[in-house]
Formats: sequence, structure tokens, C-alpha cells
Amino acid sequence: MTSMLVFYFFAAIVIWLGILSLRGGKRFAEYLRLDPARPLPGFTPFVSVIAPTRGLDQGLHENLTALFQQEYPNYEIIFVTDEKSDPSVSVIEEVKRSVASATRRLHKKKISTRVVIAGAAVYSGQKVHNLRVAVGQIDSRSEVLVFVDADARPQVHWVTSLVAPLHDQLIGAATGYRWFIPLHGGLASHLCSVWNASIASALGESDDKNFCWGGATAIRRDTFERLNIRKRWRGTVSDDFALTNALKEAHMPIHFVPACLTASREDCTFRELVEFTTRQLKITRVYAPHLWKAALIGSLLFVLVFFGGIVLVSARALLGRSFWLPLLLLCVIFVLGALKAYVRLRAVQLPLAKYSRELSRTLPAHLLLWPITSALLLYNGIAAMFSRRIEWRGIRYELKSPTEAVIIRCID
Repeated sequence: MTSMLVFYFFAAIVIWLGILSLRGGKRFAEYLRLDPARPLPGFTPFVSVIAPTRGLDQGLHENLTALFQQEYPNYEIIFVTDEKSDPSVSVIEEVKRSVASATRRLHKKKISTRVVIAGAAVYSGQKVHNLRVAVGQIDSRSEVLVFVDADARPQVHWVTSLVAPLHDQLIGAATGYRWFIPLHGGLASHLCSVWNASIASALGESDDKNFCWGGATAIRRDTFERLNIRKRWRGTVSDDFALTNALKEAHMPIHFVPACLTASREDCTFRELVEFTTRQLKITRVYAPHLWKAALIGSLLFVLVFFGGIVLVSARALLGRSFWLPLLLLCVIFVLGALKAYVRLRAVQLPLAKYSRELSRTLPAHLLLWPITSALLLYNGIAAMFSRRIEWRGIRYELKSPTEAVIIRCID
């Protein structure tokens, strides 16, 4: 009897948290519906788009081509990698040639672009090192810096939408986020999409609670320099967490732009899934420990109640005891999570209308797999408790502190 009371108590907590989470999902959906309807200010300064690359991402050619197709009047693209022999360099040159040919054929304006070779990192993560070098080589006319990841495929209005909020000089930065869309399906790829979706819906209208995502962030050049971000990046592995923390310390809000939700179209194996998700939690533990603790406690509570409840119901059924009430509570928990997943997926179909068909095919995964991703999140959080070593783009790091990253060795 005591064990049942304990179960009912914690089940009530999980249900209450599920209700709050569903409400948050509805706010996220409402924001994605209303924000794009607001007219954009005519703020179109010269922009430097900085795209760090390393290796060959799935769909890299198409992703980089999308950067040249932006409906924005005046910008440059700076590609940056660590060495000339990196395979991404040949793809960049191929994209530049194809775009140049199309530009001549259609009489479009030529977009200034170049490749920067940053060299090997010593004190920072390789991506952060590349960014620190690239920002030192932007055009003197540039008023806004825009950062994009090589695995993202931005839509044509992406730069315009991302830069527009910065007309308000009180805004610290504008950001988007990624949404994984599996290319060929597969359980691991769908789990990755569902796992990442829960992070995406944490963004919204509350600028003080938002965070920068390095794959889609715009910041005024004077803000970047005033906050000394280039120096603050030294010794870090996470460019976006370091930028987020600097803006929050300066009490400068971060504006989330729904139109800049960016499709990442790729598949992954189970090994890559676990590596990616665990790396995110290890980085979170170092740079935002309060978020890591919240994720760990929340996932632990859910796993104990939901999966423990399944064991409890099964045991009571086998023993011939009543199990309908705990089964009902488990159903309520599952339905609340599935409803949020449904609301969230329908919401992102607005900014990602181009991928509506692909998104619709992922609906069963989002409705059914979210309990498994909660269990995966618990594993990620526990793994982050015992290790600060990560592997990122073929390089292993030891995250000593938010300002000290040690390069262990290059794997490739």
C-alpha cells in the first residue's frame, strides 16, 4: 500500500509537469503562428555571414548553395575551416563555380565570398578557433555578423528575418534553431529528431529565457565588440553558450525568430545519436549547469514514474491485483506528452512549410517515441555527471571549465 501511495504521489507530480509542458507547447505554437505575421522593419545593413566547415556534412552542397540564394540586398559569405586539405573546401569551390555560372546567366549581382584557413586550434574548440579567426577578417562595411552551421539549410528569407530584430539596438542577438528531418528514416534518425524537438520548443516569446544557437545567430558588430566576444570565446568549445552567457550578463535580450527555424536534413546511426545527445548534455553541464540539473532531475522523475509504472502495472496484473488506476495515470502521462509533440510538430510546419510533407511523415515518431527520448536524456545527463570528454568533428576535448578546453587528440 505504501509503495502505491508513493507511486501516486510522484505520478501526480509528473502529470502536473506534463500539463505545464503542454501549456508551454501551446505558447510555442502560438508564438510561431503570430510572430511571422508582424511586418519586418526595413533594416538591411551590410552583413557578414560566417560559415565554419569541417568534413562533409550530409547535403553540404545544397546547404552551402542556400547561403548564396538569400533574398538580402548586401552581404558577404566567409567560409572558414582549419586546413586547405579539408574535404569541405572542394565542395565550397564547386558551389562558388556553380553559383557564379548561374549569376552570369541570370544577370544577378555577385556576392562577395572567400575561404579563410584558420589553422589548427590550440586553446579553444576548433569551431570556436575558426570563428575567432573569421571575425577578424570581415568587411569593414559590415554592421551585423551572422553565424550559420554547415549542416543547416536556410530558406531564402533567412538572413532578412534574422537581421530584422536588430533594428532595436536593445536586442542583444537574434537566433533561430534547427529541426532535424530524417532523410531516409530509421529509428535512430527519428529519435534524434524527437530528442532535439524538445529543446527547440524551449524557445519562444520570452527574450530573457531564450538562448543563442550557433547555427543561426545574428548580432550587431558593435555589440559583439563591446562585449568582447572574441576574447570570451578563447578557451571555450561552445560558441553559442559563451555568447548566450555574455548577453545575459549584460542584460541584453535574445530574440527568437520562428522564420529562422532551419531544417537539418540528415540521418544518423544509434552510435551517432548517443554521441550527439550525450555531447550536448556534457557541454550543457559545463556551460549551464542549472539546465543540466533540471534535465537530469526531470528525466529521472519521468523514467521512474512512467517505466517504473509499466513494471508496477505488469506485476499487479500477473498477481491478479487491481491495476486500472495506475494504468489510467500512465495513459494520462503518455497522452499529455503526445499532445505536446503533436502541437509542436504542427507549429513548425508553418515556418518549415517547404518541408511539410517530410514533417508529416515524422508524426508517428513524435507521437510515440518521446518516452524513449526522455530515457535517453536521463542517460545523457548521467553520462555528463561522470565525464567531461567529448568528441566533435573528429577531435576529442576535455572540458576543464567554461574557459578551458584541452585538445586530447585528433581522431582523423
